[in-house]
Amino acid sequence: MHFFTRLNVTEITFRSLLRRQLWLSLCCAVLTLSLAVTARAQDDTAGAAVYQETVRLIANGQQMEASDALRRIVRDYPEHAGAWLDLAILRCKMGYAEEAERLFAELAVRFELPPAIQEVIARQHVQGCSAPPPPAGRLSMTLGRGYDSNVNLGAITPFLTIGSGSSLIELQLLPEYLPKRDNFTVFSADYARDLNADGTTGVAQLQVRKNDVQSQYDAALVAVGVEQRWHAGDWRLRGAANLAVLSLGGALYQQLGHLNLLVSPPLHLPEGMRLDLSGGVTRIAYPTQPDYDATVREMRGLLNYKTEQVQVQMTAAYYFDRALSVRPGGDRHGWSTGIQGNSRVVGDVFGELGWNRLTWRSESAYSPGLIDQARYQITDVFRAALIIPVAAHQAVSIELRQVRDRENISIFQYDDRQVLVNWLWRDF
Repeated sequence: MHFFTRLNVTEITFRSLLRRQLWLSLCCAVLTLSLAVTARAQDDTAGAAVYQETVRLIANGQQMEASDALRRIVRDYPEHAGAWLDLAILRCKMGYAEEAERLFAELAVRFELPPAIQEVIARQHVQGCSAPPPPAGRLSMTLGRGYDSNVNLGAITPFLTIGSGSSLIELQLLPEYLPKRDNFTVFSADYARDLNADGTTGVAQLQVRKNDVQSQYDAALVAVGVEQRWHAGDWRLRGAANLAVLSLGGALYQQLGHLNLLVSPPLHLPEGMRLDLSGGVTRIAYPTQPDYDATVREMRGLLNYKTEQVQVQMTAAYYFDRALSVRPGGDRHGWSTGIQGNSRVVGDVFGELGWNRLTWRSESAYSPGLIDQARYQITDVFRAALIIPVAAHQAVSIELRQVRDRENISIFQYDDRQVLVNWLWRDF
């Protein structure tokens, strides 16, 4: 995994290299010894391919993923003795002694084991099963310095035209509603910790942005959550629940609660491709402006393509934003599409490119009698970045971002350009 890859809070890693090397040695020995009793299963091409994938997962220290894969093998290929043996030893290694004992007993009943395999099992009984490994924590931090051409997202035009015909009126916006530029400092920290060996992960996030001059637009975000991974047959699922609070100018501005379910169906796609489907609901509350409280529901599709050199993700999503009070414009719905990718540029230097378009269409006039139009918003975000490793676990990124908002109500149209230089660090 390259340095620029974003923190994956569902990833389970070993914290001790020595213990990993010992475990790899044991697995290799067991796999070699079990060949004599797995010939029938190895004749099945599909079963062999899945089994080889579990070998890779074990070699990478991905215990939970390997455990799930081995369970699917013994379900679909019950005569695969090697999978039964590997699953029993793996679950014992993970600290599930009772389950491991049942698997060893099932192995003895189903197969006529050669002396070498019997000796491995006997040695495992004498050694006993390990306690579950202590939860692994993963921390990443970012410290950056940047320039923003439109800190307050001010309108690109200084006038608002209302009415029509002979009653047409042109109003001039106050200076505080026009673009304000500034330099800023940003800091973020992401922490993830495995809560158990069954795929439950706790996450926490902090983001702080401080402007040099426009302090009324300083922002801070604190978020906590929990994620759970599991399998339903060959389907992979991940559920998440998160809570967050956002402050603006030093005062509480927004509270959010989010629930999400991501599903990866077992499709036969070209190598390196994966399709994920997700659905979620977000409750948004504004303590000082309750008229803007809302519930947003979303459905999303994500098509991923990954090789050793290139990683690309394409997304498409539908949103329905239901107003909970008398919000201007009432309910609204929208679409989001985007593509983002990264690739090696030269040596260990990587580049990232991305584009996203978000559209919103309100169902009623924004402000009857003043602005009689139903708001229709189109926002494009373009991003480019260069990531340059500078030391172990450290890199510097140079990022350019352009936001272009165009909609039918002129006072909401804006442009924003940002240049940001980040120092990135992570401890895994």
